[in-house]
Amino acid sequence: MKKVLTIAGSDCSGGAGIQADIKTITAHKMYAMSAITALTAQNTTGVYGVLDSTPEFVGQQLDCIMTDIFPDSVKIGMVSSPEIIAKIVEKLEEYQPSNIVVDPVMISTSGSRLLSESAMDALISRLIPLATIITPNIHEAEALCDIEIHSKEDMQVAAQKLSDMYKGAILIKGGHLEDTADDLLYSDGEFTWFPGGRIDNPNTHGTGCTLSSAIACNLANGLDIKSSIQEAKRYITGALEAGLDLGKGSGPLNHCYALKN
Repeated sequence: MKKVLTIAGSDCSGGAGIQADIKTITAHKMYAMSAITALTAQNTTGVYGVLDSTPEFVGQQLDCIMTDIFPDSVKIGMVSSPEIIAKIVEKLEEYQPSNIVVDPVMISTSGSRLLSESAMDALISRLIPLATIITPNIHEAEALCDIEIHSKEDMQVAAQKLSDMYKGAILIKGGHLEDTADDLLYSDGEFTWFPGGRIDNPNTHGTGCTLSSAIACNLANGLDIKSSIQEAKRYITGALEAGLDLGKGSGPLNHCYALKN
């Protein structure tokens, strides 16, 4: 059985973060492990509180995982302080896992900021360079490369600018554009577009977490970057089309839509 580690924050309502990652990994029939960087008090209407883990405790979690059940891939989500980022980088450099997917979580689906300003430099200069692939949405890509993105052409400019800072693959998710939902992969100097039709479902809580975890699963299974993204998009499309409707705000996906009784 393939093993996938998620390093991220906990969502007590179960739709995003560690909980969404574990559901996604399990739905891919893989073994899920987690190192929790923060507890959050949140639901489908917003984020109401964040309690960070200490960097030392994050490191202890990673030591326990890496020295016992070594992961085939690693997904990294919410990392809210430079000290936690530094500890994660230290442990990644020590244990050298492969297939690292970094979802640079800065702003939640409900619009709440999840990454402090002081952590931005550490994310860009220390963590992102270790990634196999990063998966920013439009707003996160704007923050990372300091340009506005309004079109597919802007996405290409942003991807090239990001590639000056980081040599791995870059997937910019286009769901926040007005006229398209296409995603853009920039890897080894090549652009690849992944068409994405809009699905009539307002419940999108945790989509970014879910997509990045699905990519990590596919990389663990030996697929290349393009195939991993394609399969992950197919999975998340099914989870959205299942039409789960929970909560008073932007509800969660049905991560287990493909499971049969």
